[in-house]
Amino acid sequence: MSGTRPAGTGRGIDPTWSAFLAMVFVVVGLAGLFASYAVPLPLERALARDTALDAAQAAAHGPDPAAALDALRPQLGDSATALLPPGGDMDARIAAERIAMRTRLQTESDTVALRTRWLLAVVTVMGAVFGVAILHMGRRG
Repeated sequence: MSGTRPAGTGRGIDPTWSAFLAMVFVVVGLAGLFASYAVPLPLERALARDTALDAAQAAAHGPDPAAALDALRPQLGDSATALLPPGGDMDARIAAERIAMRTRLQTESDTVALRTRWLLAVVTVMGAVFGVAILHMGRRG
């Protein structure tokens, strides 16, 4: 016997396989990083919508509420259907829509958070399974 053995056999783990396993977990971290960009979106939308509702409330008391509210339609998004056409007690309608908007965006926030947690869990488990499989292949080879 020459005293040499193939890489990945014996008691030790080949450093190449260890580096590969580390990269598997780096992928999990990158998935978390990318997912973190989606998490604040419902809050950002709620803040933008709240600002638009403030503008709608000011417009409702202006000289031409219908035209001003119609101009705000893109910023109001789905809240526009609750406010147009203007009429009645606009302050009460805007207050009710503000509550409804917050409820909708809280539900959206909960959904995004749940999906992000599932994404990270699945990527973590798959990374671990893949890493273990690679390490076992390295020991057999």
